[in-house]
Amino acid sequence: MNFLSAAILGVVEGVSEFLPISSTGHLVLTSHLMGLEQSNFLKSFEIAIQMGAILAVVALYGKRLVMDSKILARIIIAFIPTAVIGFLFYKTVKNVLLDGPYVILWSLFLGGIFLIIFELLHHEPKEALEEMSSMSYAQAFMVGIFQSIAIIPGVSRAAATIIGGLILGLKRKTIVEFSFLLAVPTMGAAVGLDLIKSAGTFQPNDFLYLSVGFLVSFVVALLSIRFLLDFIQKHNFIPFGIYRIILAVVFLFMFKA
Repeated sequence: MNFLSAAILGVVEGVSEFLPISSTGHLVLTSHLMGLEQSNFLKSFEIAIQMGAILAVVALYGKRLVMDSKILARIIIAFIPTAVIGFLFYKTVKNVLLDGPYVILWSLFLGGIFLIIFELLHHEPKEALEEMSSMSYAQAFMVGIFQSIAIIPGVSRAAATIIGGLILGLKRKTIVEFSFLLAVPTMGAAVGLDLIKSAGTFQPNDFLYLSVGFLVSFVVALLSIRFLLDFIQKHNFIPFGIYRIILAVVFLFMFKA
C-alpha cells in the first residue's frame, strides 16, 4: 500500500458507506483492481477507515444524538443485536468471508435484485412514522436485527437497515437518518475490536496510511450524506439495485476470465 492507494480507498469508503451498495464490498473490489495483497493489514485498513465516515455523522448529528435521550436509547437498543452477532462471528467474517471476492459479488447481485423487487412492491403508508424518538423499542431492536444481516460482506449495512425500517413502517427519511446514527456505535465497535486484535502487528507506516484513508473518508462522507438526503426526496433505491447487479456481473466475468 502507498499514500495514493490509501486515499483512493478513503474516497471509496466515504462515497459508499451510507449508500445501499456495501462499502466493504467496494473496498475489497477496489483493492483487487489496484492489485493490493489481501493481507491482514489491508483487511484491518478496510474496517478501520470506516471510522472516518462515521465521524462525519458525529459532525452533522452529534448534538442531536447527545441532546435527545429518546433517540439515544433507541440507537443503543438497535445496536445490541449487531454487537452480539459481530463479536461471535468476527473471526469468521475477517478470515473466511473476506478472504475472496465471490461472497461479496453474490451478495451484491442478490441484494440488488431484492432491492429492486422491494421498491417495486413497497408503498409508504400515510401513517408511516416520522420521528425517530417515536419508534418503539421493539421497532428499534428489529432494525438492529436487520442491520446484523450486513455482517455478510456485500450485503450493505445501510440497505439492510433502511429496508428493515421501511418494512417496520418508518418514513424513508426517518430510517435513513436513523441508519446514519446507528452506524456510529456499530462501526465504532467494529473498528475498536479489530484494532485491539490487530494493531500490534502494524508497521509504523501503516498508521500513516490509516490516517490518510481516515481523513479522506471523513471529508467525502460529509458530501455523501448530503447527497443521499437530497436523493431520497425524489427517488427510490432502484438505481442502486441496478448498479449492484451490473457491478457484480462485471466483476464475476473479470474473475472468471
